[in-house]
Amino acid sequence: MGVLKLWHRVKINELERGLVFRDGAPVRLLGPGRWFLADPRRSLRIEKISIRKPWLAHNDLEMIVKSGVLADQVRVLDLKDHERAIVWIDGRIDAVCSTGLHVLWTVNREVRVETIDARTVRFEHPDLSVILTARGASAFLETSTVAAGWVALVFQNGRLTTTLEPGVHAFWRGEVDLKIYHVELREQTAEINGQEIMTADKVTLRLNAMVTYRVVDPVQAVTAVDDCTQALYRQAQLAVRAVVGTRELDVLLSDKDGVAAELEAALRARATALGLEVRTVGVRDLILPGEMRTLLNKVTEAKKAAEASLVTRREETAAIRSQANTARIFETNPTLMRLRELEVLEKVSEKANLSVVLGDGGLAERVVKLL
Repeated sequence: MGVLKLWHRVKINELERGLVFRDGAPVRLLGPGRWFLADPRRSLRIEKISIRKPWLAHNDLEMIVKSGVLADQVRVLDLKDHERAIVWIDGRIDAVCSTGLHVLWTVNREVRVETIDARTVRFEHPDLSVILTARGASAFLETSTVAAGWVALVFQNGRLTTTLEPGVHAFWRGEVDLKIYHVELREQTAEINGQEIMTADKVTLRLNAMVTYRVVDPVQAVTAVDDCTQALYRQAQLAVRAVVGTRELDVLLSDKDGVAAELEAALRARATALGLEVRTVGVRDLILPGEMRTLLNKVTEAKKAAEASLVTRREETAAIRSQANTARIFETNPTLMRLRELEVLEKVSEKANLSVVLGDGGLAERVVKLL
């Protein structure tokens, strides 16, 4: 029995490896098979390790790697602070690795590794979409998706470094102070909601306007102000107050196009400083207080009534003038007058059951004379 204690008998399966430690230090790696190891000083320890999983995890991983016992059965990645690694196993993406020591079994599998310098910050790769699905990618890579009609400005440590076109882009985390600003280049609309404004003749009203604009200088739009859209909105509010305050109510109601043109001119200069281009400015609504609307309705009603009365008088005057002209014609031509009498008589006889008796004289005589 004493002799048996001086030996270690161990069986290593095909998907296992045996790690032999002497006095706590790794000294040998056992492959598949049955092993008998002499241990006269009882200083050996044998640890079975599965190679089913490609990644070797062990509390003494650094010591094991430095001992060299793993030989050519593993791929060792010792990544510096600025290095990252993309790992493919058997042609498929597996993981994204950061700083530190990583060990992969290469037994019965193909391991491919790309080591990348993360100090470039931006990560570009033909297989980017696949890499972003790998284990560890979300922890070490920051992604930014730029939609169609947009651009993105990338600032590193407060300095503009690049402009991103539509698509998916990735950046290594933790290397710099990274800020990405997305800017829409498509035409946009700002609704200038009604605010209480007093006209030059002391009438309080609300004006709703609409401004269409687009970004023409993304860098200026991002760096000039914190929010270029809000800045344009505030400038539009001030412009509306300035334009309305210098006009009387009647002018505002009759010249909306002029108001819009003045608003547009006032906004264009300020928009340029914000990196924007104002395309159009329009006045949608002029909202008056209730009592003012009632008063204007009465004024309008009175104007329309006066216009209607004037038209009636003109028509009556024209009718009287026509009758006077007709009377003068009949006066100078008795024959026409007699024909007119006969036409009236004919119309009367058609509408009523009348018998007309012509005597010896008078109308009969005159009719005969006409004939």
